[in-house]
Amino acid sequence: MSLYERMKTEIAPAIKQELGLKNNMAVPRIDKVTVNVGIGTLMKNTKDFSNVVDNVSLITGQKPVVTKAKKAISNFKLREGLATGIVTTLRGRRAYDMVDRLVNVVIPRIRDFRGLSTKSFDGKGNYSVGFRDCLVFPEINPDSLVNPHGVSVTIVTTAKNNEEGIALLRKIGFPFKKEL
Repeated sequence: MSLYERMKTEIAPAIKQELGLKNNMAVPRIDKVTVNVGIGTLMKNTKDFSNVVDNVSLITGQKPVVTKAKKAISNFKLREGLATGIVTTLRGRRAYDMVDRLVNVVIPRIRDFRGLSTKSFDGKGNYSVGFRDCLVFPEINPDSLVNPHGVSVTIVTTAKNNEEGIALLRKIGFPFKKEL
């Protein structure tokens, strides 16, 4: 059973009862998942970032968008129109599949993992986690990796505050640290 179906049958009723909500539509859900890679340092060394685009498309299963600088900033050696990042937005079933893979495949592959911090919530129930190395994703072949890069994943929820977001992600299976 996929996470999308488990959310409807098991997780949403449990969250509704835990938070004391009366309406089914008030239960927090995953709205979208964005996968970002910054390529600013890559652009200083080489101008070819097609392998990073290929890696992100392997991770997410859809073609990413290359973001470009809107204006020039001389202190950062940034010119207008220069590629600065790669982003993919996943919604619906694909978002739930990505979160499922994060919890069950990617996070267990992190070396010396001691739990995710609950301080990465933004105050509105959205959670961001960054990976320094893209090799934690099993889709990427280490032999074909030309430029090592990090990956940032943001999970946007319909939660109203951090407590609802934490409750949602705990029920999904995120391994949060026991904060004192």
